[in-house]
This record gives sequence, C-alpha cells and structure tokens, in this order.
Amino acid sequence: MDYVAPDQVLRDATALSQKKTGLPVGKMVVRGFASGAFLGFATALAFKASAGLPDNVATLVGFAVFPVGFAILTIFSLELATGSFGLFPIGLAQKKITWSASLKNLGIVYLANFLGSVVFGLLFAVAITELFTQGSGAVGEKIISVAQSKTLAYEHAGVAGWVTALTKGILCNWMVATGSIIALSSKSVGGKIAAIWLPIGTFFALGLEHCIVNMFIIPTGMMLGDGISVGEWLIWNQVPVTIGNIIGGGFFAGILYYWAYRE
Repeated sequence: MDYVAPDQVLRDATALSQKKTGLPVGKMVVRGFASGAFLGFATALAFKASAGLPDNVATLVGFAVFPVGFAILTIFSLELATGSFGLFPIGLAQKKITWSASLKNLGIVYLANFLGSVVFGLLFAVAITELFTQGSGAVGEKIISVAQSKTLAYEHAGVAGWVTALTKGILCNWMVATGSIIALSSKSVGGKIAAIWLPIGTFFALGLEHCIVNMFIIPTGMMLGDGISVGEWLIWNQVPVTIGNIIGGGFFAGILYYWAYRE
C-alpha cells in the first residue's frame, strides 16, 4: 500500500536526518539555493494569483497555489532549513546524528536558502519592472505591502510586534515541519504532494511567518522601494521569525512526533 504508518514515518524521518547531515557541503549549498528560489517562485505565483482579490478569496487562492513550491522541494529532496528544524531533533533525540553535524547543515543551508531567495527576488524584480524602468504592477505592490506588514507594522507595535513575529514563526513552522514529516507518510509522488499540501497551504493562508519565504518577500520589497532598512528587516522580522521557526519545528513538530510514536 502507498500509506506509511506513523511509527515507520518516525524511522524514515530518523534515516532522513542522517542522510541530510551526511551530505557534502557542495550538495547542501546547491540544494539549499534551489529551495530558496523555488519558494520565491511559489510566493510570487500566490501573490500574482491573489492580487486585487477580496481578502477571503485571496486566502483561499493562497492556500491552493502556494504549496507548489514545497511540492517541488519534496520531490527533488532539496534542502530547506525550516524542514530540518523539525527533522533533526528526531535524530538528535535518538543519538543518530550529532549536534555539530546538525548545526553545520543548518548554517550552510540557511545561508544557501537566503542566496537562492535573493537571487530569484532580484531576477523577478528585474522582470516585472523591465530592469527598473517602470512600475512593478499589482504583484509588485502586493510584495511591497506584505513586506511592510511584516516589518514596519511590527516595529510600530514595539515589543508586542516582536513577540507577535516570534509567535507567528512558531505557529508557521509547526505546520511546515509537519509537512516535511508527513511527506514521508506516502511512497508515491501524488501521495506526498497531497499530504504536504494541507499543512503548507494552512500556514500560508493564515498569514504566518516563515523565515525563508520572508528572505524573498522583504529583500524584493526593498529592491522595489518599500522603504524598509536592513536593520528593520533583521530586528523586526528575520531574527524573531527564525527563532520562532526553530521552536515551532523543533518542539511542536519534531519532538512531539518523536514522543508520540517512539517505541
């Protein structure tokens, strides 16, 4: 049968954590770069499909469209730091991987995800503005608006805004890391795509905070003239969201799944 039972998923997740931490650096970089770019493609597609629609309709469109990026990552077995935030604690809890190997992978992949996101963002900004010679249109305005809501709005709220970004990061990667694990519940391409669509579409539709997706949205918004500084991006979004993603993926997805199905 195509379905894989939860206890076997746990064993497969452990094996996957071992495989990922054992990758050569070059493969971590290339696979991480591709992941950042593909998430940029998916986000741009969701924004283009939902631009100008009423909020409730845009939410449903985002749910339906955005997971295409994670589907590609899953099928190609690429490297995404936020997915590994959930997988690695499973291997660490069983002493199948080491902290040093885990941190090495996460550090390299996080930077590679950033590079892929920004390179795609630059190319996309050039494409929609014809080399910055005209306006960015509805999709560019959407990127700018979302980027500002993810930084300047939090800055305006002060401590409450920083904690909100952190909390949205926790909730987001609870879903994203669950998506990385639940993909192992099927052996077929179609089954894997169907499984991940549910948690990934949910996080995007709820407007939660994903540190890699934001590596595309906010820098691209900056290129298009959203008025956000590097400091505002890092302090009010990237740092709290990354911390939240680590907590959400590591504990609420990885550790809780391990506790639920360990032998």
